[in-house]
Amino acid sequence: MNKFKTFLQSDSIGGVSLLLAAILGVIVANSSFASVYFNFMQIHLGPLTLLEWVNDGLMALFFLYVGLEIKTEMISGELNTNSKRLLPVLAAIAGVLAPALIYFLIAGVHPDYTHGWAIPTATDIAFAIGIITMLGKRVSQAMKAFLSALAVIDDLIAIIVIAIFYGAGVNLPYLLGAVVTTALLVYTNKQGYLRPILYVVLGVVLWTFVLRSGVHATIAGVVLAMTIPAIGKIEGRTVYPLHAWAHKLKHWVNLLIIPVFSFLNAGVSFSDFSSHQLFHPVVLGISLGLILGKQFGIFSAVYILVQSKIIKMPTNTSWIEVYGTSIVCGIGFTMSLFVATLAFAPGLTQEMAKVGIFIGSIVSGLLGASVLFLASALKKNKGNSSISKS
Repeated sequence: MNKFKTFLQSDSIGGVSLLLAAILGVIVANSSFASVYFNFMQIHLGPLTLLEWVNDGLMALFFLYVGLEIKTEMISGELNTNSKRLLPVLAAIAGVLAPALIYFLIAGVHPDYTHGWAIPTATDIAFAIGIITMLGKRVSQAMKAFLSALAVIDDLIAIIVIAIFYGAGVNLPYLLGAVVTTALLVYTNKQGYLRPILYVVLGVVLWTFVLRSGVHATIAGVVLAMTIPAIGKIEGRTVYPLHAWAHKLKHWVNLLIIPVFSFLNAGVSFSDFSSHQLFHPVVLGISLGLILGKQFGIFSAVYILVQSKIIKMPTNTSWIEVYGTSIVCGIGFTMSLFVATLAFAPGLTQEMAKVGIFIGSIVSGLLGASVLFLASALKKNKGNSSISKS
């Protein structure tokens, strides 16, 4: 029982729940319950369908959690100084540009597919860190910190991309309402208000305005996160609202939001799928973007920065370990699936995008873990040989 509780509190639970939910979604989508599964998503609950409530509502909470993590890292974590930010920021930028370029070269020449360029640029923070965590001491602490920081920056870039490139037509009155609500949140923060109720109320108002403004509703979660105070005093007692919000959201995100999102969005029907569709431009563009683009962009950035002596090699880390970590960053899943639902309308192209995400993420996960196992074995053998020589 204690082991199960420890597992539920571990960093790998998000990746495990995501994988299980995605597999279940694929199984149901290809079973006799397929029609029930797809019709279930389109049930209207008020102004939105069930799928829209998940993608626009629950995912806003996911982005709130991501925003809280980003702010925490920038205040007291792996991104709290410029020197710490340099390597993961430049590596993350390279890890976004290379997959986008590969996608453009393969699928971007087709006008109908161009909008999917951002799908292979995202790293699934829960899954990638989950794999690194499960490898335990086989991966150096420096690489774990590097991956965490890089994944946070990667998420921040994805948020910016979604806000700029994947919104609908802007509705100025609602956008103005969102701006005013954001100003009220900032004012509330500056006044030192610490209790959650006002932030929750203003956050719901902000989400409503953003949803109707044409900017994607999930951005409201990030904006709200940036206004949550880090520390303060209530009746002489020191409180940490930023940490408390993240702590309370963590299990909801890992055990409910991510699995529900994955279950409803990962379901791909293979009833009409044929082997030649594995060479569909969208499938190739996304899968190769994740598998090759991520590792090439991130590893190249680290190699150039270290060799040019702009930054130092991460402590107690080998190049093969850096390479394995770069490959693991090709796991897209949550964020890639989310961008796919924004880039393409439901239909064949979106289905092909999901197939590409599955292939790219699975190969990146298995290949990355294998390389990191090899790096660990080489490091151990090197250590043993040094001992025997002495």
